[in-house]
Amino acid sequence: MPLNSHHLLVEVALDLANSLNTGDRFDRLLGSIRKAIACDAVVLLGFRDDMLTPLAMQGLSSDVLGRRFLLKEHPRLQRICDSSKPLLFANDCDLPDPYDGLLVSQLGNLPIHSCMGLPLYSDDQLIGVVTLDSLNAHAFDDIELKTLELITALSAATLKTALEFKKLELSAHHAQEVVKELTQEALLKDGGEIIGQSPVMQALKNNIELVSGSNFTVLITGETGVGKELVARKIHQLSDRKTAPLVYLNCASLPESLVESELFGHTKGAFTGADKARAGKFQLANGGTLFLDEVGELPLSTQSKLLRVLQSGEIQPVGQDKVEHVDVRIIAATNRNLEKEVENEQFRSDLYHRLMVYPIHLPSLKDRGDDVLLLAGYFLERISRQLNIRQLRLTSEANTSLLNYSWPGNVRELEHVISRAALRAKAASPHQAIVSLTSELLEITADKPVSSLAELDTNPTNNLPNMSLKAATEAFQKRVIAHALQQAEGNWAHAAKQLQMDRSNLIRMAKRLNITVQKNTQITFN
Repeated sequence: MPLNSHHLLVEVALDLANSLNTGDRFDRLLGSIRKAIACDAVVLLGFRDDMLTPLAMQGLSSDVLGRRFLLKEHPRLQRICDSSKPLLFANDCDLPDPYDGLLVSQLGNLPIHSCMGLPLYSDDQLIGVVTLDSLNAHAFDDIELKTLELITALSAATLKTALEFKKLELSAHHAQEVVKELTQEALLKDGGEIIGQSPVMQALKNNIELVSGSNFTVLITGETGVGKELVARKIHQLSDRKTAPLVYLNCASLPESLVESELFGHTKGAFTGADKARAGKFQLANGGTLFLDEVGELPLSTQSKLLRVLQSGEIQPVGQDKVEHVDVRIIAATNRNLEKEVENEQFRSDLYHRLMVYPIHLPSLKDRGDDVLLLAGYFLERISRQLNIRQLRLTSEANTSLLNYSWPGNVRELEHVISRAALRAKAASPHQAIVSLTSELLEITADKPVSSLAELDTNPTNNLPNMSLKAATEAFQKRVIAHALQQAEGNWAHAAKQLQMDRSNLIRMAKRLNITVQKNTQITFN
């Protein structure tokens, strides 16, 4: 029997009064709705900028929480958002259902079924919707309007309360007029969003919120592809400098001769080719934030000058006698172990400690558990728009494959895997409305080792006499990389996969070790 609406009111009101976190509050709300109205799926979505973002759901596949629904592409959701009261669709409505193929209890297209939407308003502004679906075609026919209005009011109050609580959590770090905008961004806005609910990601989000309200220098560490630039953008967006510039510089992409000019600028005639004065990244970022990606690649000669800026806030453009003062917050990132770089005298110890005021380490995707499915859902929705596929979904076997893979390329690799699989699936079923990605299409398996250690003859005492440990290590690295490239016939991506590392990291290491691939795929090194 459905839960009496008065009991529902008391239950949800008690939840609102309890010290629950946002996720618990949303789940309890949806559970109460399902007690009042029998349904196979219920979803709470936040609204912002003509887009709905799932905040909690029951009865749908887990990747739904990673999806983002643009109203112009989902007419059912558009109808709900345009309505001022609960909206019940005819059970034979021909508008495409945004959850086709995603209902846990039903594979493939949804048959004739009941579908209902509740628009949620606060101060006459739409803040979200609740959608309910039932495989029973007449499940919602006899529900009293007062019950629907009550559930709608309670859902709106719950969502509004969550937003207000979020504002209070941030108020210790930001001015109140900034808090509202930042809260909306954090909960509802797509673009620059950090997706993940695992414990390590919750800790990361807490760290970001904590440090954002300060001017501390931040060093972001983690493997390639984990999202270091995304974290830097989020710190800037949540800081008091958010209206000022965020300037990006990839330190690994610059020739050593141009690094100083890129950072500090130069005057006209400062060097050959300097036909006019040019502002450096520090000048462009004045009053804002400078993100130094791959800071571990900076040459030692430039590191000392960067240290001076961190200590005094002063820069000296190339060719200029006088110094200039800048107010710039530094966020740096690296996939290197800078502590070891310091030990090997490849990175200045004093600069390392200046950058380490507030370190943030980003976890690898393999350490984030079910987050891989949320991220997959995010990419599936985005790629379906790009390829003009109405619905992309993962089979249960594909979900298992995603969860069991080690992801050496992290989030970036996941996006590429999903993109390639979607393209193959569309080619195989060009006229199908709901396209399923199977584990075979994903093409992810356990990585095969390059070779046995015995095959490489790795005993340094046999082959590398009278060498330092560093020289012996580099010699061994050269042989392993050269062997992998030979096995891969000079293909960097295939060699990187065999070595269980990112392609860009492999190319960078090979460059450092003077390893080259000739046109005839011959591998050479000095």
